[in-house]
Amino acid sequence: MGILEGKKLLITGVLMDSSIAFHVAKLAQQEGATVVLTSFGRTMKITQTIAKRLPTTPQVIELDVTDKEHLDSLTERLGEHLDGLDAVLHSIGFAPPGAFNFMEGEWDDVATAVHVSAYSLKALAAATAPMMTDGGSVVGLTFDAKFAWPVYDWMGVAKAAFESTNRYLARDLGPKNIRCNLVSAGPIRTTAAKSIPGFETFENTWNERAPLGWDVRDPEPAAKACVALMSDWFPATTGEIVHVDGGVHAMGQ
Repeated sequence: MGILEGKKLLITGVLMDSSIAFHVAKLAQQEGATVVLTSFGRTMKITQTIAKRLPTTPQVIELDVTDKEHLDSLTERLGEHLDGLDAVLHSIGFAPPGAFNFMEGEWDDVATAVHVSAYSLKALAAATAPMMTDGGSVVGLTFDAKFAWPVYDWMGVAKAAFESTNRYLARDLGPKNIRCNLVSAGPIRTTAAKSIPGFETFENTWNERAPLGWDVRDPEPAAKACVALMSDWFPATTGEIVHVDGGVHAMGQ
């Protein structure tokens, strides 16, 4: 019996089969979970196509985390496919090109990055919490925000806000027995990563710095951590950031 046997999961961020979210969905199904995916707009058809590559083709519902109507109706629409919810994966991030220049970034670009990449964690958790009647788990994906990384700029600031948001969610949702944790993954060669100018800066040096080594083409280690946090194996862990980065976070320069 799998560690997610009988669990019902909502997973965002499945765009290509190289994405961490895709591998979370795949592992979750293999571990016994029922999965529903989200997508929106022009990417809906892409997600629906990629969903067919999973062991069982899941339902895909529309969700733009910046759209209040989508969030307000999420419980009702999700209820058409699931009679409850045990865990949610937040795998959402976006910043306009202007946000990748720290000194020249304009507020409109920064605001978009913070809204989509940080505030959306609270928005998604609040929208799904009513379905977690017996408690549950909210898991998000981050990129270690303790440092000023090359090229990451305002997206790094958004990730710092994201990590802080997780701690406040842990505080406020804990009394409902809902755990909130993040997985800080090393660089993975995903569609989202390719949109970051100069992303190869991370790719070229991470393996050299990681005591365990690091493969930018392998999202499975991060996916396994997400699945574990969604299971019952971390019943007293919340507000945490689990690093899955080959150990780089613990090394000096």
